[in-house]
Amino acid sequence: MQGPKRSKTLWMLELLLLSCGLMATFATAQDPPKQDQQKQDQSQEQQNIPDAPSASRPPQPFPSPSPSGPGSAEEQNSGRSQPTPPGPPPNAVPPNTSNPATSNPSDTFGGPPPFKVATVPEGGSTAAEAAPNEELFKLKSDVNFVEVPVTVKDDTGRMVDGLLAKDFSVYEDGKKQVLKFFTSDPIALSVAVIFDLGMADVEVQKVNQTFPALQAAFSQFDEVSVYTYSSSVSKASDFSNAGQRLSAVLNDLKTASGRNNSPPITGGPMGPQGPTINGRPVDPSTPAVITPPQESHVLNDAILRAAQDLSKRDKSRRKIIFIVSDGREYRSTASYRDVLRVLLSNGIMVYGIGTGGAAIPFYNKLEKLHLPKMGYSDILPKYANATGGEIFNEYSRSNIQSVYARAIGDARNQYTLGYTTRAVPSSAYREIEVKVANHGPSCKTSLRPCVDVFAREGYYPLPRGSE
Repeated sequence: MQGPKRSKTLWMLELLLLSCGLMATFATAQDPPKQDQQKQDQSQEQQNIPDAPSASRPPQPFPSPSPSGPGSAEEQNSGRSQPTPPGPPPNAVPPNTSNPATSNPSDTFGGPPPFKVATVPEGGSTAAEAAPNEELFKLKSDVNFVEVPVTVKDDTGRMVDGLLAKDFSVYEDGKKQVLKFFTSDPIALSVAVIFDLGMADVEVQKVNQTFPALQAAFSQFDEVSVYTYSSSVSKASDFSNAGQRLSAVLNDLKTASGRNNSPPITGGPMGPQGPTINGRPVDPSTPAVITPPQESHVLNDAILRAAQDLSKRDKSRRKIIFIVSDGREYRSTASYRDVLRVLLSNGIMVYGIGTGGAAIPFYNKLEKLHLPKMGYSDILPKYANATGGEIFNEYSRSNIQSVYARAIGDARNQYTLGYTTRAVPSSAYREIEVKVANHGPSCKTSLRPCVDVFAREGYYPLPRGSE
């Protein structure tokens, strides 16, 4: 009996020991070891320690404590925390907590800033509503530099090249000037072309057939405008490059016609005195009119209109008026003296082709003839001589075509002289004389110069402060 009883006691003891082991195992699973808890605490403290200052980036700010509020304790007890607001970027400079508005960058970086920052005074900055292309200011200065284009030709009419600055002498009001500028390079042109539609129709049609040669005389760098005149002035096109637009304008002008070649009607049924029957007026009280109607030939007005437009073009271009006309001037509003003043004040030269009556031999010698109430017979040479240009009198169509390239080429390839005038500022006319030393083997006599010099005879200074 004792053997079985002993066995039961042992069994109960083993069962008790097994229960204690299970309880110890369960307790171990519920509570982590103290060593692990200590490691977690050390890791948390390392995260809260800021990094050491670095030479490559500014120091980082210390972590700010969690904001405390009415619900902070409950959130901590419940295991939840409020989201931390985003901090400054890694490379940002921390603000000075003592006085953020007046923080000094040198306190952070250990030295002065790399450049000086100046504060714009109140009212010194540009208004916000100002346009980007608005002109903020304009500089004005008195300019006393005089530019003189010069054409030099030999006794055969060909241009003389290869001259140097030492070959020229310029005089203003009889006083020799010191040249400050000299060049023989070609210059782009601004050309105002003027056609005379008051000539006889046969002359106008002859000129119309030469338009292709005129267009070919210009380069791609030139700008051209076109005008016509008879009893009034008309502008056919504004300034544009010598291309398709100029070709279109010249094609339209091919249909233009001149004045009637027949004598004026002074009598008969179609006369100005009114209807007649058997040569007697129907109304006997109507006076007989036998005076032909007066015609206008406003050459001065046409040149003035072109000169005013040329005065607004770029000053780096050479300004030319090129006229195809018979040179007659009658009943213009503007006078020759007033138009010439505008030309000389703006450095505009007059070139042209005299056709019709102007091309008749020895007719151009009468350009100074001015009969009262009859106008000028040929005023073109007067304009050309005064401005330094040239007039080519040609009668046939082939000669007119060949003159286009010659005249435009002469204007583009002139010598350009410049000097600083010593005269006091005034609006009075100043006379210019350009002399060229006898040059080349064509000099055969000492009685006259070997070359012909074409330059303007003088100029009118522009008003002060206009440059």
